[in-house]
Amino acid sequence: RASKHPEESNLVSMVSTKEVIRYAHSGAKRVVVFDCGVKGNIIRELCDRFEVVQVPFDYPAEEVRSLEPDGIFITNGPGNPAHPEMMSGTVSTLSKLKEEFPMMGICLGNQLLALMLGARTFKLKFGHRGINQPVKFEGRVLITSQNHGFAVDRASAEDAGLDVTFTNLNDGTVEGIRHRELPIFSVQFHPE
Repeated sequence: RASKHPEESNLVSMVSTKEVIRYAHSGAKRVVVFDCGVKGNIIRELCDRFEVVQVPFDYPAEEVRSLEPDGIFITNGPGNPAHPEMMSGTVSTLSKLKEEFPMMGICLGNQLLALMLGARTFKLKFGHRGINQPVKFEGRVLITSQNHGFAVDRASAEDAGLDVTFTNLNDGTVEGIRHRELPIFSVQFHPE
């Protein structure tokens, strides 16, 4: 009972890499991965396609630019996406880079990109957990794997110039977004 509530802490800071990790892939495009608690399988999937540079969640914008990426990927991770340290760190950094590089996010990365683009997030009553979450996309239903307790607010996403591309069929929440002009998109579930 005396313990601090988990949402009061920046949980991402506890699970993110503390140093830059490079994965070579000769001749491939370079992707900078903001590690907010990335799963090993996501790194493996990215390494099959790209040269990957995994950086801490709070890596500065000028350092990202110096890596000369072809794109930026924002990973899954724990906790409140709107935690003050996430807003002043990751979200602020992404905002400085949004017009320079294509960006993709998954899970927490979806929420961080939404916040960066002016949308809001909220805590789900129960969260989405498990490997059987139905998501609607272009008239089809995908069965997805999810593990998150926050979601993107639909009205604020649309007001921020985002198209909602995926919708959870259990509760109607946002499962994916795409910016209407910039090459930025994300999904709430784990696509790998």
